[in-house]
Amino acid sequence: MSKHFILMVEDHYELASTLCEFLEEHDFIVDHARSLDAARHLLKQRPYHLLLLDINLPDGSGYSLCEWLRVEQSLSLPVLMLTARDTLEDKLKGFRSGTDDYLVKPFDFNELVMRIQALIRRALGEVSKQQLQIDDLVLDTAQQSLARAGQAIDLPPIQFKLLKLLMRHSPKVLTKQEIMMELWGDEEPESDALRSHIYNLRKLVDKPFERKLIHTVSGVGLKVALEDA
Repeated sequence: MSKHFILMVEDHYELASTLCEFLEEHDFIVDHARSLDAARHLLKQRPYHLLLLDINLPDGSGYSLCEWLRVEQSLSLPVLMLTARDTLEDKLKGFRSGTDDYLVKPFDFNELVMRIQALIRRALGEVSKQQLQIDDLVLDTAQQSLARAGQAIDLPPIQFKLLKLLMRHSPKVLTKQEIMMELWGDEEPESDALRSHIYNLRKLVDKPFERKLIHTVSGVGLKVALEDA
């Protein structure tokens, strides 16, 4: 297995040291920068597979480094922001500046590894077209399998079909009529059948995990997405 190079921009020395050790145990090669200036220097010296980026740094904001990377350097390097800022506005600002993913401190190190691997696979074109992925939820249409955060989830056929439909159209909101037509065609389902399937789907896909991915948009319909916006 080839090694992947990561640049971590984090001014908290103890956290950075612990993270570096953990990531190296998972076969990543990690460089560490404690400032924007040091990060820019390293980014010009070596091609990286991924950038781990804190927002609050001694000489400025991680947002500015992300914008510099995208606008001035025209690099599509995957960026994963690590920050204590957890408001929706902070996250939206991060995505507008060019980040690919966002993880709020404190976080589970195993989840961090999973997100890094997913971003690198996608950047390298290694994610199969038969695989649908939203955040840590992965549905394989060829294998008819589903997993979230690495945990396998068994779904009845109709719920699997429902989730696949929502993931294919994410982040679009599908109306109840659109969903019912895709699931049952012209056949009339039993009363409240869709509501029951959605309820059970949420119990398996969302309830055991910290973040909700299945969202009801009042007066519109249903969607699967990272943000309930």
